[in-house]
Formats: sequence, structure tokens, C-alpha cells
Amino acid sequence: MPDRALPVIAVLATGGTIAGAQANATSAGYKAGSFSVGDLLAAVPQLAGIADIRAEQIANVGSQNMTHDVWRALAMRVDALCQDASVAGIVITHGTDTLEETAYFLSLVIRHDKPIVLVGAMRPATALGAEGPANLYNAVALARHPEARGRGPLVVMNEDVHYAREIQKIASAGLCAFSSPNRGRAGVMHGAAPFFYSRNTTTHTAESEFSLALLERAGWPRVDIVYAHANLQADLIDFLAGAADGIVLAGVGDGNATDLAIDGLLRAAASGVAVVRSSRTGSGFVARDVELDDAGMGFVAARDLNPQKARILLMLGLSVTRDPAALQRLFDRY
Repeated sequence: MPDRALPVIAVLATGGTIAGAQANATSAGYKAGSFSVGDLLAAVPQLAGIADIRAEQIANVGSQNMTHDVWRALAMRVDALCQDASVAGIVITHGTDTLEETAYFLSLVIRHDKPIVLVGAMRPATALGAEGPANLYNAVALARHPEARGRGPLVVMNEDVHYAREIQKIASAGLCAFSSPNRGRAGVMHGAAPFFYSRNTTTHTAESEFSLALLERAGWPRVDIVYAHANLQADLIDFLAGAADGIVLAGVGDGNATDLAIDGLLRAAASGVAVVRSSRTGSGFVARDVELDDAGMGFVAARDLNPQKARILLMLGLSVTRDPAALQRLFDRY
């Protein structure tokens, strides 16, 4: 009897630390996106035993330079691969700085249930003890596994599996730099197979009402983040209100700011700018109409989305509505 064909896994590379190179093996500095997807795959010859790899280079940048143009190209390619019946799953290599943002964006615009797995590394490819090859192997193993289907885009780092909505980078360095602080990890990789702790209970992928087409028609609304701090003035908010379609407040505590800043956000909302309150703390919940009268002020509460993910949801939300109450319903759902 012939051997059963290996599943086809598409690997889309965007650069990042996983493809980074140092001047020497002990250097703290490195250049992200120095190696191609072919180089990454060559470092993991064991992949040949678990999948038929089809590799593509979408971009080769440090993820601090991730742009909407790269998101557009990536989403279009992922959508096409999801419609290709010969492809069992998709792996995306990505820098860690904005990995959580790309994962969440894809979870809202890709209307398919095929496994999509994002992966990166905290050490460059040339470092002593680089974990990129092991992470990439686990990503392919996860993408080929039937249990990964229907969960929305997943992220695997350091053998931990995270849902796109929940994952957050919590440290600037070190292997344990990612966590899902509010609802916990989706699961772990064990023996090249996933062990899931829970289902993804959030709205995503096939159930999302958003799409790349809607975003294109809306012209990718501009949304900026204002970081709250002691003595925050309103002049920055007033300036942004003249350029932005939406403003996300990375507020202190449960999404608050100085009286001057709140007054500035009130002026912005009155002029038609969408305003969302989130928290800079890294976890927790920003509830509606707590401390501030969101309904009366025309503000939206981000609930447990961090500021960077609230920015993405607001941008997508503005592609379908500009009504604050309708935007709040989107934040309550996604």
C-alpha cells in the first residue's frame, strides 16, 4: 500500500526576529528579516516528515514596520489559500512586536475555518539557542492538525498556543514574552500535537461580519492611540481630531484620563470622531458607563481588548458604521 500523502501546508514569511541575523552569535543587536523563507525552512529539515511545504515570501521586515499594505497583501493571499482545497493549513512567520495585531486583524477579515497559525521567535536565527526552528516546526505541526480547524488564527510561541484575540506580548525580551492575560492560553504543543484547554468563544473567521473588501471601500479608516499619563493635556487630542476617523484612549486604570483629556475627547466625539476607551494596564476590563457616562458622551468601551487591538476593531468597525451605539455592539461581540 502506498504511503499516505503528507498534508500541504503553505508557509508565508513576513520577516521578523525569526529571520534575523546578528553581527556575531553573542551580540544583543540584530537585523530583522535578514533570511528568506527558504533559509528558515532549510534550518528545519524535520518538516519534510510531517508536511508538504509550499513557501512564499510576502514581506521581509521587522514587525515594528508592519503596514496596512502588508496586511492587505497577506490577507489576500491567505484568503486565496483558504479557498484552495489542496492546502490543509497556513503558517505565517512574523516579527513579535506586532504579531498579536496581525493575528487579530486576520481573525476578523478571513472568513474561513482553515487552520491559520502565526509564529515568531524572540531570538534571531543566528543566536545561540535560537528557538525559531522549534517554533516553526510546532507551527506546521499545529496547522496540519484537524483540532486546529475552526478556532480562528492561532499563535504558537515557546510551545504555548494562543487565540488571536487573547495573545499579548508582555515582555521586551526572553522566551516567555507572550501571554493571554485575561482568558488564558488556548493550549500547548506536546509531542508535535496540540492539547487544547478550551474552545475559542469569541466571534471570528467565518462568523465575522468584516472583510477586506469592506475595509477597502471605506479607505482603511485612520485610527490613532492616545496614551494616558499624569498631566495629560488636550492639545494632542485636539490635533488628532482634525486628522483621525477614530481615537483609542489607552487610559489609566479602567480607561480613564485627566479631565482636560476627557474634555478633548468629548470635543472629538462631538465632531464625529469615534472614541474608544481602553486600558494601558495590560489586562482587565473596561466596562461601559463606569466612572464616565459613555452613552451620554458618545464613547465606546473596549471591554477586555488592549489598545492596539481596540484600534484594529475600531478601524474595521468604521468600515460598517459610524454610530457610537452600533460600534459598542461590535465591541461587545468581538
